[in-house]
Amino acid sequence: MHPRTHVFLTAGTALLAAAVVPATVLPALAVPTGPLPAPPPTAEPSSAAFPSTAPSAARAPVRQGAAGPPAEGTASAAALLARAGECDRISNELYRTRDDTPPTVAVCDTKGAVFWKADMDIDCDGQLTARCNHEADPYYQEQTAFTQSDGRHLNAEKLPYIVVPMTSSIWDHSSSGIHGGSVAAVIHANKVQYAVVGDIGPPGIIGEASHAAARGLGILTDPAGGGVPSGVTYIVFKHSQVSPLEDHDAAVRLGNELANKFLREN
Repeated sequence: MHPRTHVFLTAGTALLAAAVVPATVLPALAVPTGPLPAPPPTAEPSSAAFPSTAPSAARAPVRQGAAGPPAEGTASAAALLARAGECDRISNELYRTRDDTPPTVAVCDTKGAVFWKADMDIDCDGQLTARCNHEADPYYQEQTAFTQSDGRHLNAEKLPYIVVPMTSSIWDHSSSGIHGGSVAAVIHANKVQYAVVGDIGPPGIIGEASHAAARGLGILTDPAGGGVPSGVTYIVFKHSQVSPLEDHDAAVRLGNELANKFLREN
């Protein structure tokens, strides 16, 4: 994990239909002596017995469960990754993923979003919790660049959020319509985790997200030695805003809507 220098701002359904077919049981020794009677007419099955398989117009997002989080909405990881393919680079230079690594990560532009492919370091900054504190994180800070609606700093253990680099000559995130509370789809190992932009990191480093975001993707959450060295895609939707910023349910609803729009338009 690298030291972090922060800028603080004021900121379908499976359907089962049971068809019961009457069975005629013939006694083993009975021998018919005449023509068999015609079977009774079969009634048309009612629509109630076979409900429609058409998908509903609005679908509640799937939430994280105790066994591990699936994708949080209807936009699949594979579909999103297919659209975030070729990079139309908008960063003037490349970012490093850590202080001691070469610059390899570009910020890419596409219709309705920007994206980058990097590692994930664990950000535990913000409210003091059982898993985010000075003992767990040698670089722990009690502040985040953006705050909750009550003025408190964010809870990294509870809220999935990502970190964007401080504005520099490499890239100014605000020029792309990215601000505190913007919605991101974070993808790793065929899972999608919706998050908000919640903190700002060093100007030359990219690839960091909160303890909760990592947990949602099944990534080791230890801020001192967790995360993953590669394989994480961050898609951040331009001009999006979750209010209040700490409302993760709202982030999932808006993220799912924008992700499906992203798939339609790219």
